[in-house]
Amino acid sequence: MTAFSGPGRTERLVLPGVLTAEEAAGTVAGIAAVQRPDGAIPWFTGHHLDPWDHVEAAMALDAAGERSRAEAAYRWLADHQNPDGSWYAAYADGDAARPADRSRETNFVAYVAVGVWHHYLSTGDDAFLDRMWPTVFAAVEFVLRLQQPGGQIGWKREDDGTDVTDALLTGSSSIHQALRCALAIAEHREEPQPDWELAAGLLAHAIRHHPERFLDKSRYSMDWYYPVLGGALTGPAAKERIEERWDDFVVPGLGVRCVVPNPWVTGGESCELALALWAMGESDRAVDILQWIQHLRAEDGMYWTGYVFEDKAVWPEERTTWTAGSLLLAVAALGGDEATTAVFGGERLPSGLEPDCCDG
Repeated sequence: MTAFSGPGRTERLVLPGVLTAEEAAGTVAGIAAVQRPDGAIPWFTGHHLDPWDHVEAAMALDAAGERSRAEAAYRWLADHQNPDGSWYAAYADGDAARPADRSRETNFVAYVAVGVWHHYLSTGDDAFLDRMWPTVFAAVEFVLRLQQPGGQIGWKREDDGTDVTDALLTGSSSIHQALRCALAIAEHREEPQPDWELAAGLLAHAIRHHPERFLDKSRYSMDWYYPVLGGALTGPAAKERIEERWDDFVVPGLGVRCVVPNPWVTGGESCELALALWAMGESDRAVDILQWIQHLRAEDGMYWTGYVFEDKAVWPEERTTWTAGSLLLAVAALGGDEATTAVFGGERLPSGLEPDCCDG
């Protein structure tokens, strides 16, 4: 793996009031410092790796031009995929030989498709796509084995093989994005997957029209914005959803609450909402939020996970690669990075997958 290349590649990540090129380089260097020689990217050194956040950090590295580091992260996934197409939910310090949670969460597994498509769009490397296709294919097949008759995706498979069929709206919305990226890969390879198209359409229908098919997690901001971030809700429907609970979750000047009514704003949720706002065409509000959360920036260029504003205290005292990664991806989207706008804005992704009728 090459050494971190410094600020020369981060000029694309400049956003007034949010990042200078030098500050962006510091954030990228912070992620790179945590990445293990085998490509694994845990939350921070000594903490666990989960496959979703590993991919989020890898995409941020690509957005900063760190192609070899990002490819190493995807190679880690290919090398350590379980025989059923999954990965475990957590690995101690990113060590593939030390799973810390042997359940297999569907949205964690699916997200590899988003990262692989993002890397391909960043590099144009068809050989990489050829190498990763079996990994993506197996991951999607694992996920769709847990799809329920109503279209929603069961949360996880336990270590003993028991399927947890309860569905999470946030997780299913992330899977919706992943399925569209997987279909884009399949289309590029001229290997159509009609079963995946049907599955994506059924899932979109459930997200848009059947909230009762998902566990009630409405206290969490992720359940509020993820149907927009995952691309299931667009246009007026997305606008209506965001406006409906804006005042519940957004704390002006500080960021986005993780969960109401707790007085705790978090960097990851704030950056993801900014991405959702950008996808809706509301870049000004997206920039506002990214500017607000600069109080979470640490001296080393990384970002604290959250801030308890009633106590005026950082909590927890950790700086995670995925918080930094989500910030860099939001800035990349606002700056027009082609790969990032494609996977989060729906460009070059299949659309119109929802069937005319799903509730027979």
